[in-house]
This record gives sequence, C-alpha cells and structure tokens, in this order.
Amino acid sequence: MSAPRPIRLGVAGLGRAFTLMLPTFLQDRRVQLVAACDPREAARQQFARDFGAAVYPDIEGLASDPSVEAIYVASPHQFHVLHTRIAAMHGKHVLVEKPMALALHECDQMIEACRAADVRLVVGHCHSFDAPYARTRDIIAAGDVGPVRMIQALNYTDFLYRPRRPEELQTDAGGGVVFSQAAHQIDIVRLLAGSPVVKVRAIAGAWDPQRPTEGAYTALLWFENGAFANVTYSGYGHFDSDEWCGWTGEMGNRKNPEEYGVARKRLAGISDAKEEARLKAASTYGGPDYRPAPAAAAAHYQHFGPVVVSCERAALRPTPEGVWVYADEQREFVRLPAPTVPRHEVIDELYAAVSRGDAALHDGPWARSTLEVCLALLQSAREDGDVAIPAPP
Repeated sequence: MSAPRPIRLGVAGLGRAFTLMLPTFLQDRRVQLVAACDPREAARQQFARDFGAAVYPDIEGLASDPSVEAIYVASPHQFHVLHTRIAAMHGKHVLVEKPMALALHECDQMIEACRAADVRLVVGHCHSFDAPYARTRDIIAAGDVGPVRMIQALNYTDFLYRPRRPEELQTDAGGGVVFSQAAHQIDIVRLLAGSPVVKVRAIAGAWDPQRPTEGAYTALLWFENGAFANVTYSGYGHFDSDEWCGWTGEMGNRKNPEEYGVARKRLAGISDAKEEARLKAASTYGGPDYRPAPAAAAAHYQHFGPVVVSCERAALRPTPEGVWVYADEQREFVRLPAPTVPRHEVIDELYAAVSRGDAALHDGPWARSTLEVCLALLQSAREDGDVAIPAPP
C-alpha cells in the first residue's frame, strides 16, 4: 500500500512554537515543509538550508506561494487573526497555535474567514491532543466508570523565567500564564468533562514586579453536566510538578532534577528587556545558540502536569505512559504503546481534516470556547467574583 500524499505545509513564524513542532514535521511522512515566512533573516536562511524550500519575509508572500497547501500559523499570539485571515483568503487550510487569538471577536473573524474560503481550521498544539488524555476520554465514554464528577489539574513550572520578549510580560498583549498555559489546562478539562463550562471563579497572582503579568492562577470551573474542575498553575520556577510525574518533562523526555533553578540563573545577568529579547532570539531557530531537539522520539508521551478525574465509580489518572484506573475494588494501569512520532496526534487531526474533510475536534468553535474560559478567568480574578459563560448561540 502506497504512503499517503503529504500535506504541503508552509510555516508562518519560525519561533519556539515551530521548534517544538519541528520533530513532528521531520518524522511524520504525512506532512512536507515546503515554505516559511519570518521577519528574521537568520531564521529564513536556516530554513532554506535545512529544507531547500522557499522563504519569505511576510505572510503575504507565503500565502501566495502555489506550492503551499496549508499554513501552520506559529507567529506570536497577536498576529494569529491576521495571519489566519490572509491564509484563508489565499485558499490555504490553517493549523494555528494556541491560544487561537486574544479576543473572541478575533476568533469569530478567523472562523468566518475559513468558512467563507471553504478551508479547514485546526487549533493546536494544545496538550488535550496528547494520547493519555484521549485514552482517558475513551475510558469515560465507554461508561463503565460512570459520569465525571470532579477534575483536579495542576502544573508548576519555570514558565515566567524563560527568556521573554517585552509583550510576553504584558497581559493586554497576550502575555502571562493565562493565555499561554491556561489554554492547555482548560482544553484538557473540557475534553475530559465532556460538557460546556458555564461558570468560572478564579484568583491570579502577579508577584514579581520585574515581570508584571500573571504568573500563577487557581480557577474553579463549573460544567453544564454538573461536574466541576479545579485548575492550578504556577510559573514562578520554584516547585516543579514534574517531580510528581516521575521526572518526565512536558515534552516527554527524561528530566534532570539536579538542574533546579536553571531558568532563573540564566536571567540573573540580564540587564534590561532588550538584552532578554536578544537572549531569546539567540536560542530560537536560526539564532547562534539554537540547538535542534533530539531526532529520536521521546520515551514517553507529552503531558501537562498531574491530573485526576473523579468519576462516579472510579478515579482516573493520565500519566506520560498511560492511564491509572482506580475502581471500587481494584486498580489497573492501561499502558499505551510508546510514541514513535511526537505530537503525531496533531497531524492525525490535521490530515483527516485536510485530506478527507473530516470534522476536527480542535476546530475554531472549540478553541474559541477555550479562549472564552481563559478570558473569564482573567475577569474573575480582576473583579473578585463569579463569571457566567453564556450558552453558545
């Protein structure tokens, strides 16, 4: 049987999101990188060398390229709406990074642009794509464990102390942990609850005046089906919750606990925001300090911190290797086969949508709902009150 014809993919933005997806693109034969755009000449030059592909300084050039079938929008958050609209206008399918956008009206514009152009829109990578969460969802759907009643999800990382551009430390510009990190957690608990969020109550912390944006939050989410979830995140670089995941890091690789505090130490000698932005650029694709991810697949699946799903007749705990099922009288571990291609689940969904016209789970309306909860989280923390989520029209 012949191999499937690959999707001819162009990339808009050769930053960190692209580097995290690059191992997938290199190993999954269902995609072929044929072009890219980025304002940084060094990044364009490296892409041209690595792939013998066309490069452009802006999205218009990329979207006009007839060899491009779909565009992976991996540009900074604030450009997602413009880049998606331009891609759709040129008849290109779109895979856009999370968060989908920074405002609900931007999501609406993106959805309408893709609908009008009759192109597919898939939003990811969010960690709700990851196989352990999908398998947990399947166990719930089978019905033996009963309905979901409560979900606990937490993650402690050094997110806020990784090198940042100035706007990444400004909430109004899409900075902080809510837009970039809550999008993962909210996607996961929405997937597992299997029901729309109807109310949010949250509190957020912005505790470092040198990095004046939200670095932590806790939120309680109520679902239409009566379930509720507590989601907690801290990016302040002290406790690392990967310790509770067997020291398997977010990307599925083994983590060295002796490297404690490396993010804060790296920033210790930085004098100003411009120098920090240069430090980030230096380690990004095309920069002098850039190091590609290992070619071999990670030993375990990617994850987003400890999660426990309390169902009526069992508790479920997805892990980087599979799912623990704690039933009434016994527990068992549902082991997943080791991953061969990282994040292949994203390509599964993209390929099915583009090549077969299948409906995507992580489509525009799905991602819009996740952003709506993120915005409600920020509003609740700001106003110190409950925020109701209206039913979709």
